[in-house]
Amino acid sequence: MNIFKKKTAEQMLEGAVKTGLKKNLKAKDIAALGIGAVVGVGIFVATGEGAHLAGPAVIISFIIAAVVACLCGLSYSELATMFPVAGSTYSYAYITFGEIVAMIIGWCLTAEYLVACSAVASGWSGTFQGILANLGVNIPKALAASPSKGGIIDVPAVLIIVLITALLCYGMQESAKINNLMVGIKICIIILFVGLGVTHIDVANYKPFNPYGLKGIFAGTATIFFSYIGFDAISTAAEEAENPKRDIPLGLIMCLVVVSLLYISVAAVLTGMVPFKEIISENAVPGALARVGINWGSALVGTGAVIGMISTLLAVLYGQVRVFMVMSRDGLLPKLFSKVHPVHKTPYLSTIITGTVAAIIAGLLPLDIIVQFLSIGTLLGFIVVSLSVIVLRKRMPNFNRIFTCPGVPFTPIITVICCLYLLSRLQAKTWIGFAVWLIIGLIVYFTYGRKHSLLQNE
Repeated sequence: MNIFKKKTAEQMLEGAVKTGLKKNLKAKDIAALGIGAVVGVGIFVATGEGAHLAGPAVIISFIIAAVVACLCGLSYSELATMFPVAGSTYSYAYITFGEIVAMIIGWCLTAEYLVACSAVASGWSGTFQGILANLGVNIPKALAASPSKGGIIDVPAVLIIVLITALLCYGMQESAKINNLMVGIKICIIILFVGLGVTHIDVANYKPFNPYGLKGIFAGTATIFFSYIGFDAISTAAEEAENPKRDIPLGLIMCLVVVSLLYISVAAVLTGMVPFKEIISENAVPGALARVGINWGSALVGTGAVIGMISTLLAVLYGQVRVFMVMSRDGLLPKLFSKVHPVHKTPYLSTIITGTVAAIIAGLLPLDIIVQFLSIGTLLGFIVVSLSVIVLRKRMPNFNRIFTCPGVPFTPIITVICCLYLLSRLQAKTWIGFAVWLIIGLIVYFTYGRKHSLLQNE
C-alpha cells in the first residue's frame, strides 16, 4: 500500500456531498465561532503567561502572533474556498501530501482540540468556583478538584462539558445562536475591562518594557500562539456554511481583526495596571481590577470569563468532532465517528465520545503544560496549510480559486519560517509529550487506519 497516496479534488468534494450536514452557517456565525475559540482561555490566561515571559513587551508578542496568523489566514482562505469541506488542515494535507501526513496532522488536531477542551473546562471550573465562593457557596474539595490537587474529581468541569456535548448533539444552528450571544457578551466584558483599566494605568509598570530582550518576546509569542486556533475552527465549519466561498474568507478576516484588537488592547492595559511579575495567570483580568479597588468590575469581568469560556468550549469541541468525523469518513477511524443523526443532522456518536473523553481528562488529570502543548499543534497546522498553497499552485494551476492568497510563494514561505522559529522556542518537555502522542497516532494508523482506508481499498 502507498501510504503517501493522495485524494483527488473530486473525491474530497464527493465526501462532503454524502455527509448530509445542514448548510446553515453565515459569515457572522463563522466569525463568531472563531472568536469563540480564540477569546476564551487565551485572553483570560495566556495574556498573563505571555507577560511572565516577555514582560510588558508581550504587547509586541501579540502583534507578531497577529501578523503570522494573518499571513496564514490568507492561505487558509484560499484552501477553504477551493475545498469547502470539514476537517480543515487534515483535509488539505490529504489532497496535498498524502494519507500518512493527513493522519499525522489529524492526530495533532485531535490532541490540540481535546486537550484545549479539557483545559478550558478546568479553567472554567476554577473561575466558577471562585464566583460561588464569593457568594458563600463552597463545593466540597473531593468534588471540586482533580486527584493531583487533593480531590477525587472536578465535577463542575465534567458537567460543563456534558452540557456543551448535549447542545452540539441537538443541532449546530441552535449552537451557533447561543455561541453568537455568548461571544457578544464576552466582547462587551473585555471592552469594559479595557475602558475601566485604561484610567488606572501606571506608566512605571511599563519600565523596563522589554526586560528579557528578543528571546523573551518570541518565547511569549510561542506560548500565546495557540490563541489563534480559531482559524482552524473556522475552516472545519466550511461544510456547514451557506455560501463557503464567500462566508469562510469573510469570517476569517472578521475573526482576525476582532481578536487581534482585543488581545493587544488587553495586553497593553493589563501590563500597565499590574507589574508583570505580579500578574496571576489564572485570574489575570478580574484580578487586575480587584487590585485597583474596582471590585464590582472584577466580579462582572469574572462572570464574563465564565460565559466566555463556555463559548470557547463549544468551538473547540465542535472542531474536534468535525475532524474525527472526516477521518472516520475516510476509513482512518471507525465508522461510528461519522454517523449522522437522522433528525438533528449532527455527528452525534462522535460528539458523545469526544465529550466523554474530554470530560474524563478535565475531571481527573492535571494540565500544567497545556498552553505550550496546544501551540505545537497550531503551529504545525499553519505550516502544512502554507506549504499546501505552494504545492497546489503547481499541481492544480487551472483550479478555480475564488480567493487567491497574494504573494505566493513568498507569503506562505515567510509564514513557515516564522512558525518554525516559534516552534524552536518551546520547551523540551512539551516536545516529549507531543512525541508520545504522535507515536500513539502512528500505531492507530498502521494497525487500523491503513487497512480500512477507503482510498487504499479503492
